[in-house]
Amino acid sequence: MRDYEKAVADCYSTWGKTYYDEYYGEKAPYPQVHTELLRSLLKAVGAKNLLDAGCGPASFLRDILNEGIDLYGFDLTPEMVEEAKRIFSENDLPENNIWHGSVLDKEAFALPGKDLGAFDAVICSGVMPHISEEDEDHVICNLKSAVKPGGLVALEARNQFFSLFSLNRYSYDFFRNELIRADELLQQGREYNNEITESLEAMKEQFRMDFPPVRKGKESEPGYDEVLSRVHNPLILKEKFEQMGFTEVNLKFYHFHPLPPVFSKQLPDFFVKQGVTMENPDDWRGFFMASAFFVIGKG
Repeated sequence: MRDYEKAVADCYSTWGKTYYDEYYGEKAPYPQVHTELLRSLLKAVGAKNLLDAGCGPASFLRDILNEGIDLYGFDLTPEMVEEAKRIFSENDLPENNIWHGSVLDKEAFALPGKDLGAFDAVICSGVMPHISEEDEDHVICNLKSAVKPGGLVALEARNQFFSLFSLNRYSYDFFRNELIRADELLQQGREYNNEITESLEAMKEQFRMDFPPVRKGKESEPGYDEVLSRVHNPLILKEKFEQMGFTEVNLKFYHFHPLPPVFSKQLPDFFVKQGVTMENPDDWRGFFMASAFFVIGKG
């Protein structure tokens, strides 16, 4: 395990029994619309078996127990694995179909008792934010190695372009580090460093730097924003899939926001209702108004 993986496992260690209810249940802050998106993708390819790489407490798998698909999953966090095994056992599914593993480990993607490349489909959701830039190509290769020729791979990531819409601290980071590339600018314009720095500080004032609040851990463990939690440029991730030999590569956006999230507290019910109404994974506005996306490809 990488050091950052250990921190991520610690972050999720207290969520094993509550994660599903908090993020997938009736009281979740936003309906899990990506469940229907993934279900439709699996149906379209006629998947007979599925691996969920980073399955958590069987978050998605428990919602497709009756789809006629052989389900498998692994996760980095032991507490998540324990809860997923419990869910499988309660539903008369083999506990051995769930195991402890890392997406950085190629062998974790093998169907038990078989060689790599035995799955019709592999999904990976909620994992890429916690993978370093240096390791992400390796993860994508591992996903590809897990499926049969032409098998479906669906990789989820947080949408970096959403920062252009959110008007918060993520927006400032995106403007400063990705668009302006301020460190390079300061290096190239040393004689104007004071003016450039003043301009950057003035730009910062245009954004809600206090929003969203930094997410901390429930107990002594680090919180989501205290461990590695990256966003991804959907165009770059799509290009990587194509360069690695995937075919039929496309993007599917979800979790739409009708207004920048800094306004969500002013009309919370409408905010969610209208967001759900907007959900269309192929709407071009998803590049900016959706906070998450899937890269879909065939291996």
